[in-house]
Amino acid sequence: MAGSSGSLRIFVFVLVILFCVSLAGLAWAVQAVPQQAAREFGPADPNLTALKRFSLSVQLLARRDQVLEPANRGAGKQPVEIEMGESAQGIAEKLEALKLIGDSETFLLYLVYSGLDKTIQAGKYQLSAAMNLVEIADALQDATPSEVPFAILPGWRLEEIASALPTSGLEISPEAFLEMAKQPELSGLPREWVRSASLEGFLLPETYILPRRITVNELIGVFARRFQEAMTPDLVRGFGSQGLDVFQAVTLASIVQREAVVSEEQPMIASVFINRLNAGMSLDSDPTVQYSLGYSSEKQTWWKNPLSLDDLRVNSPYNTYLNAGLPPGPICAPSITALTAVAYPAQTPYYYFRAKCDGSGRHSFAVNYQEHINNACP
Repeated sequence: MAGSSGSLRIFVFVLVILFCVSLAGLAWAVQAVPQQAAREFGPADPNLTALKRFSLSVQLLARRDQVLEPANRGAGKQPVEIEMGESAQGIAEKLEALKLIGDSETFLLYLVYSGLDKTIQAGKYQLSAAMNLVEIADALQDATPSEVPFAILPGWRLEEIASALPTSGLEISPEAFLEMAKQPELSGLPREWVRSASLEGFLLPETYILPRRITVNELIGVFARRFQEAMTPDLVRGFGSQGLDVFQAVTLASIVQREAVVSEEQPMIASVFINRLNAGMSLDSDPTVQYSLGYSSEKQTWWKNPLSLDDLRVNSPYNTYLNAGLPPGPICAPSITALTAVAYPAQTPYYYFRAKCDGSGRHSFAVNYQEHINNACP
């Protein structure tokens, strides 16, 4: 009986040892598994219980590839709209139906694990199956679009472009933009094109779709490349046929842009200025004086109107009433239609034009000064 009692004690002791080892192993696992999950997938929601965190960590680690590998590496972006009040499960099922993710259940597990299921924002997104589940979940936390439109309007000077930046969604200050715009050698445009001290006139008016986090250097690069694309061989040849190089043509087109209220009159207005240049006459253009004057705090505009007689006598190389020929450089951003008007102007005998008296924005054109006087409003 003594031998049997001793064997039983040994057996119980072994069971106790095994139980303790199991408990130690379980305690280790309860710590190690969530730590491994945090290394793989990021931190867990701090509001999860230890048991819930452990359970989700185990499930996600078992599905590691489904979490971290995209559904389709070669896929492009597609629009997705998340409705207000839409559940995390509903969103996961929608993304699976759109083939943006491979498995909605795994996505939902990750959302709950990370706590991101509670912070998804309603809004419109651009998502891609080339993104993994972690990247898609992160993207759904911010409905702010990754790309924003930014418009340069025809006739804007650099300062007006800069003033549009704060409300554009781009993270570029007006000061940083203007500083970079005054270093044309960094734009990549040919130096023979940009012979002035800034990129005035060389930012083509249109609406650009830009990454929200674009840098100022990248922004200038986008503008410069678009301008270079616009300078087609036909357009440059057209400039040459008027006796103008690219820099001179952009300068004249900027004046045409500010003078023409109705774009279809641009070829006529261009013809007047080219006729005056060929005749050795001064251009007598009000916008060049406006550019010389700069910002009018009284009128709260960069383009003061009307101009006084004193304004017309402002001492500036840009004042084309006092200085013959073209000003030292462009005065604004000319549109592609203004540039084309300079390359291919109307063939006219006109040397003068003035605004019509009917408020239409159109002009009356004249061959000589007497006709020009006769076109004045009563």
